[in-house]
Amino acid sequence: MTAVELLDRCGFPATGAPLALAVSGGADSVAMTLLARELDLDFVVWHIDHGLRDAAADDAEFVEKFAADLGVPFEHRRVVVIPGPDLEARAREARYAALPADICVGHTADDRAETTLLNLFRGAGLAGVAARMALVHRPIVNLRRHETESVCAAAGITPRIDEMNADPAYRRVGVRTRILPLVAEEFDRDPVPLLNRHADLLADALEVVEAAASALDPTDSAALRAAPTAVAAEALRAWITDSVGSAAGIDRAAIDRALLVVDGTHKATELPGGHRLARTGGVLRIEPAAP
Repeated sequence: MTAVELLDRCGFPATGAPLALAVSGGADSVAMTLLARELDLDFVVWHIDHGLRDAAADDAEFVEKFAADLGVPFEHRRVVVIPGPDLEARAREARYAALPADICVGHTADDRAETTLLNLFRGAGLAGVAARMALVHRPIVNLRRHETESVCAAAGITPRIDEMNADPAYRRVGVRTRILPLVAEEFDRDPVPLLNRHADLLADALEVVEAAASALDPTDSAALRAAPTAVAAEALRAWITDSVGSAAGIDRAAIDRALLVVDGTHKATELPGGHRLARTGGVLRIEPAAP
């Protein structure tokens, strides 16, 4: 499949400035770049080295040559991520901190389906399962992974292979290589479009919930108790995330604990990142957790 056949399903943002494209060297990000070139867009290729792979230098060299062959600017950044627990999440945070805020990334419909399942089984709320992927631009999220591979093949480019994408130690790899194929076999249909459709429906519902939640004072326990649970939960999620500066760990379990403080069952609860939610006289507050 050639790039031209896929252009109508791409959604590159309209901007007067050159786009910033995050390119790892894998098939998805390379295909995204080739599609942007097919549309005659101005863009800069960005590459992040996490320092986690022996092949990182070769990946950077590949992407730099790829950008040079296209005649576009190349930006290379190195970040430090220490191996250990939550490696994927920490690497992602470091990566996005080093990239421009309006970066375009090469996430596909397959990525979104995987994220929907991962967040569902992590106990995420509506926002997680909807997997809206709205924080950055995802111009090829309507394309499939096999289509990005076809774009690269048609261009005569052999993309880089990240061996971490085949490491069963990572849950996303298990979802990709075991769970989704098993679902496809059991139900005799491709689950990726179904999961994306489900995520779209949840995203639409979430917009209604968010609009109602934005009208609430998240520190007013009486107002939260009077609201539908989904609305109160979203108001708390948005407030806590903004207050602690990160969405990491703000899952449904954390929100359920916060709701117990709202209804007076508990006086306080611990929050991720060394914070604490407490209630005094019907007013909620977020404060540093006790040492």
